Amino acid sequence: MKNLPIVLIYFRLCSGILILALSFFDSNYYAAITAILFSLGLLSDIFDGIIARRLHVATQKLRRLDSLVDQLFFLLVALAVFSRWPAFFLHNAVKIIILVSVEGAAYLFCLLKFRREVATHALSSKVWALVLFVTLFQLLLTGNSTVLFTLCFYLGLLTRLEIIGIILLLRRWAHDVPSIYHAYLLRRGQAIARHPLFN
Repeated sequence: MKNLPIVLIYFRLCSGILILALSFFDSNYYAAITAILFSLGLLSDIFDGIIARRLHVATQKLRRLDSLVDQLFFLLVALAVFSRWPAFFLHNAVKIIILVSVEGAAYLFCLLKFRREVATHALSSKVWALVLFVTLFQLLLTGNSTVLFTLCFYLGLLTRLEIIGIILLLRRWAHDVPSIYHAYLLRRGQAIARHPLFN
């Protein structure tokens, strides 16, 4: 049972790879298969941390791996969407480049400051992950998104900026920092409360 969280993490990575691989083949069942894999991947993301905390195996190494695989999973799905519906990406290229750049800046800033990758798992980022999931889900099935993509873009910017703010405030690298306010408390040397379901 103690290996279940890491099994879920690698399952998510394999799901992303399979979704990308399937995008290069024409199949009547593509939409159904990818929808199932994508949904299972999201569920694995939700439950791996919860299970790890319940089993008391939520180590720094596991949380760092979880963050890395999260990014790879959504990147693989985004590449799958691009391979199927490139026109959407070309039409929204500026927004996508901005969002990816801010994401990359947060990751690079954390590496430069702490020599470790981002693993804040902020609550706002979890909300954005759900919006990103719904947006990519719509794109996988239809090849287009307007309202959801706009919401995803601006929420993504805000949450990435919060992560940069968290990194700025932290004196030492920390994982599972729920918000920028909690980072401020940590900077002052105060203990913070983490919700067992989310952090």
